[in-house]
Amino acid sequence: MYLKHFSLQELPFSITPDTSFLFKDNNHQEALNTILIALAHGDGFIKITGEVGTGKTMLCRTLLKNMADNFITAYIPNPFLPPLELYIALADELSIEHQENIGLHKLVKLITEKLIALIKQDKKVVLLIDEAQALPDDSLEALRLITNIETEKFKLIQIVLFGQPELNERLNLKKFRQLKQRITFSYTLQPLDYETATGYISHRLTHAGWNGPSCFKKDALKYLFNASRGIPRLLNILCHKSLMAAYGKGDINITRKHAKLAVDDTEDASLPASRIILGLKLILLIAAGAIFAYLSYSLVNSS
Repeated sequence: MYLKHFSLQELPFSITPDTSFLFKDNNHQEALNTILIALAHGDGFIKITGEVGTGKTMLCRTLLKNMADNFITAYIPNPFLPPLELYIALADELSIEHQENIGLHKLVKLITEKLIALIKQDKKVVLLIDEAQALPDDSLEALRLITNIETEKFKLIQIVLFGQPELNERLNLKKFRQLKQRITFSYTLQPLDYETATGYISHRLTHAGWNGPSCFKKDALKYLFNASRGIPRLLNILCHKSLMAAYGKGDINITRKHAKLAVDDTEDASLPASRIILGLKLILLIAAGAIFAYLSYSLVNSS
């Protein structure tokens, strides 16, 4: 690989959510602050949404890594589970011993007893669910019901949902109106802007061992940013492939030529080009309409 060629200690643009590479831009920091404030207030549901690749899983793992000592965390990365299996996953995360073929009623009782015991120890339980848009309808309702477990002053469990925009569409359905009302804090992760994206690339390079000015030339950065639409995961893929292209040619600096090779090799990165074409078609249609209107007006006046 290109590590030695660029004097790097590790791959700077892996798509695996490595929290040691966390780049604290304003967007992600605000999302993290929103979660921490909501958890401090003891609110039942918190929702974080964002398009694919905008950093939801990275944010989730950062939260897991930096939670205060008085919080007990449960993490479910794949929530495509029916209610009973979802509760079993929660019980396993909380180290609750149970029979293999336990029923839903008995399992809920065990979970309730565990939550009460933890509250008595001044511990707060937080359930983090990644890819929450994949939750079946019955399991979404099961989550709402489990937050009914509370004392006169405290929720015994708080839930943070991380999901794609489809989660918002589902929660807008009438059948989920009770759950939607319980979401007291929410935040939407946005793609990076150009300035933040260049800082993001520089941060990851430096963390991986690069020493000196960025090896990505300005024309390459603009090209990669436009192709990635500011989505961190896609930006990682394109930067990684650009480094590979430069390494293959024996170059140290990444130019637009290398960036174009990376973009041409990445299917999702072709979307901006199609948008440009659509934009040009729209302009041509508007121009044609204006010409037609002018000619029609001229014909009417001449007659």
